[in-house]
Amino acid sequence: MAADETPAGPEPERTPGGTPTPADERRAADGIRGEAYGAAPTPLSVLDLVTVGSGRTAGDALRTSVELARLAESRGFHRYWVAEHHSMPGVASSSPAVILAHLAAHTDRIRLGSGGVMLPNHAPLVIAEQFGTLEALAPGRVDLGLGRAPGTDGATAAALRRTDRPHEGADDFPEQLSELTRFLDDDFPDGHPYRRVHAVPGPVQATSPGGVQSRHRPPIWLLGSSGFSARLAGLLGLPFAFAHHFSAQNTVPALDLYRESFRPSAVLDAPYAVIGVSVLAADDEREARRQVRATGLNMVRLRSGRPGLFPSPEEAEAYEYSPLEREFVDSWTANIVHGTAEEVRSGLDGLHKRTGADELMLTSHAHRGDLRLRSYELVADAYGLPTA
Repeated sequence: MAADETPAGPEPERTPGGTPTPADERRAADGIRGEAYGAAPTPLSVLDLVTVGSGRTAGDALRTSVELARLAESRGFHRYWVAEHHSMPGVASSSPAVILAHLAAHTDRIRLGSGGVMLPNHAPLVIAEQFGTLEALAPGRVDLGLGRAPGTDGATAAALRRTDRPHEGADDFPEQLSELTRFLDDDFPDGHPYRRVHAVPGPVQATSPGGVQSRHRPPIWLLGSSGFSARLAGLLGLPFAFAHHFSAQNTVPALDLYRESFRPSAVLDAPYAVIGVSVLAADDEREARRQVRATGLNMVRLRSGRPGLFPSPEEAEAYEYSPLEREFVDSWTANIVHGTAEEVRSGLDGLHKRTGADELMLTSHAHRGDLRLRSYELVADAYGLPTA
């Protein structure tokens, strides 16, 4: 199941009308497992929260996302995911499907996906329609990563889900997942109330008279920061992505649980685990530390119920931390792999050895887009990743 994608090259051939060829089908089927380039110990990917820094706009952040997706594609990063968050001024990724459609129009080869869509926030049919549309726009390049957390605070979750008991959605996650999968595959059994309901674009168009559409649909990934999704992904034989960047203490136990629970499926014959890693590389180690302290202040504000735009290092240096806040910042930033390019490479190599992750998905946060872009450039250079 090794991917045959390359970081650069001609567009895959299409049959008349844009129908995917057999080569497209193979590429789509192989899209889960990536290929490591240069000296990287494992495939490298990107997780984008569309960070909005102080003095910047959401439009600025989205333009940076386009630049970053193009950079990632040209340097051999395997996939580019966008994460769903709500009611956070410093995170402009509340609508992953909309952003992914925009990125699809500005890229050619890199895989695009959600890291993730929070399934309990949405009707499964809506997600199937959105990602069926994305698959039609970017055939064989789309991943559907799903989480069961709200991606926000309780009040916002209640507003999203139109209920005063938002935790019910998370408790029903396996049932919601099953329903979504059946919509994506268009295979509700006879007698089911949704038997005649079809997610369009989707497989029903391939079986309709005159249909020429591929039956391929985006692969489902399960995301998590604890053991629940790890075990479920293993039992279902699905790929798994763990949020190491904000739950580092649970990473190894969750990956062990996933691997122990894994049952081969039509999707995977062996476990495949990605971990999200917070990374900040800079030309100067001292500057990297300054930027990372701003990340700490951002999390202090978020955890204390005061989310705002991503702060600058100057704001972080001027902020008067309480002893508890300073302790929190020290603990939080200890899990950010940061420094010069070589220091970051060393940190990522060590993390890979400790976890055995099949892929590292890097997320870089800074109040300026050029700093984020530079961080990924430096990582790519440190590993000798290809250039377009």
